[in-house]
Amino acid sequence: MSNKGNNLIKFPELDKSIKHQSMLAIAILAAGKGTRMKSSIPKVLQPLGGKTLLQRVLETCLILKPEKCFLIVGHKSDKVMQSLPNENDLLSFVIQKPQNGTGHAVQQLIPYLADFKGDLLVLNGDVPLLKSETIQKLIKKHKDSNCDVTFLTSLLTNPKGYGRVFSESNGKVNEIIEDKDCNETQLKNKLTNAGIYCFKWNKLVKVLEKLSSNNKQNEIYLTDSISQLESACHLEAEQEEVMGINDKIQLAQCEKALQARICNYWMSEGVTITNPESCSISEDANFGQDVIIEPQTHIRGKCDIGNGCVLGPGSLIKDSIIGKNSSVTLSVLNNCEIKDFVSIGPFANIRPHSKISENCRIGNFVEVKQSTINKNTKINHLSYIGDSSLGKNVNIGAGTITANFDGFNKHKTVIGDHTKTGANSVLVAPIDIGSKVTIAGGSTITKDVPSGSLALERSKQHIKLGWTNSKEAN
Repeated sequence: MSNKGNNLIKFPELDKSIKHQSMLAIAILAAGKGTRMKSSIPKVLQPLGGKTLLQRVLETCLILKPEKCFLIVGHKSDKVMQSLPNENDLLSFVIQKPQNGTGHAVQQLIPYLADFKGDLLVLNGDVPLLKSETIQKLIKKHKDSNCDVTFLTSLLTNPKGYGRVFSESNGKVNEIIEDKDCNETQLKNKLTNAGIYCFKWNKLVKVLEKLSSNNKQNEIYLTDSISQLESACHLEAEQEEVMGINDKIQLAQCEKALQARICNYWMSEGVTITNPESCSISEDANFGQDVIIEPQTHIRGKCDIGNGCVLGPGSLIKDSIIGKNSSVTLSVLNNCEIKDFVSIGPFANIRPHSKISENCRIGNFVEVKQSTINKNTKINHLSYIGDSSLGKNVNIGAGTITANFDGFNKHKTVIGDHTKTGANSVLVAPIDIGSKVTIAGGSTITKDVPSGSLALERSKQHIKLGWTNSKEAN
C-alpha cells in the first residue's frame, strides 16, 4: 500500500451532525482501464460537471468520516494519485496488479484490515451521482438488518451491462449474476446490482480467498461472495443515482442528469432558467432572487450571482462575483468581480482579476484584463483595457487601446475621473492621465497628461492630388 501523493479532499459542509465512524472503512474501486472510453485519460479522471468522476465519489463518501478509506488503483495509477490534493493521511492508495476483477481488488485489502472489526463500504469510482444520503440509508439498513451484506439495487428499463439480482419472495438475496454470464431467461430480470455494497468485514474476509475466476471473463467477481455469505439484503435506489459510466455516451447521459438536478434545484428556489437543456451550471454557483438565466449560458466554478441579474443568452461565466441587477449578454467573464447595475456585452471579454464598479457599461467587443473600472464609467465598443485603473465617470471612446506590453514587461495605465478618450486613441503605458482630461481622437499618447488638459497627437496630413488618375495611367 502506497501513501505517495496522499490526499484528502476537504469534507463538504453538508451535514455537521455526522460523527466520525470508527467502525466503517471505505474502499473505492478505481483500477480499471476504461477501454470503452477510448481516451488517454483514466476513466475515473473523466470530467463531469467540472469535477472528475473520482472527485465526486470521494466528496460523497468522505462526508461519512470513516475510520479508513482505501482507493484501489491500477491502470495509470500515478496519474490517478497525482490528481488528488495532498492534504492528510485519511485516504490510502492500494495498487491492484494485475486488474483481475472487483473481487480481486477487494482481496488486496486483506493485509491492511487484519484487525478491523467493522463494516466495509465498497464504492465504484465510475458511479458519480450517488448521494451521501443514500449511502447513509444503506449503512443504516445494513446495521438494522444484521445481514452479512447489504447492497444497492435498481430497476432499470434497459439493464444491459448490469449484473442481475435474484432473490426469494421474502427478500433474501440468493445471488448476483453478471450480465455477460446470464442466460436468456435471466436477462429478462430488470432488478440490477448497482455495485455498491456494505459488508461485515469479518464475514467477507472468510470468503474472499475462495472466490474463483471460473466465468466468461476469467475475472474474480465480488458479486460471487453474495451467495457464499449467510445473509444478504438489498436497498433499491433511484436509477439516476447508480448510473455507471463506461463510455462517452454514458458520460453525456450523466452530465445531462447532473445538470437537470442542479437546474431543478435552482428553479425551485426561484431562479428562472428559460431553457435548462441548453445551459450548464456548476454546483459551486450561488444565485440570489429573481435571477434570469437565458439559453446557451454556462456558469462554471465558484460563482456568486446577485438578485435580479440577467445572464445570457450565450454567455460563459467562471469563478466570478456579480452584484445585483447586472446583465451579461453574449460575453465571457473569468475570475472577475462585477458590482451592481453593470451592463456587459454583447461580445465582451472580462479577464481575470478585473473589478468593475457600480453603474458601469462594458459594451460590444471590449476586452478588460486585470483592471479596475470605477463607478459610472463607460467603455462602449471596440476597446482593450489592460493593467489599468480607470476613475469615475470616464468615457472611453471606440477603439481606445491601453498599450500595456513593451515586449518584455507589462505596464500600468491610470486614468482619472471624468476623463474622455476619443476614438482610435492609443495610451502607451506606463502613463498617468489626470482627471477631466480630453484625449483627441486618433491620438497616440506617450507622456503623462495633467488634469484639465486636452491631449492631441497627430501627424501632419498629406494630400496628393491626382493620385487615382496617375495610377490609372500606369
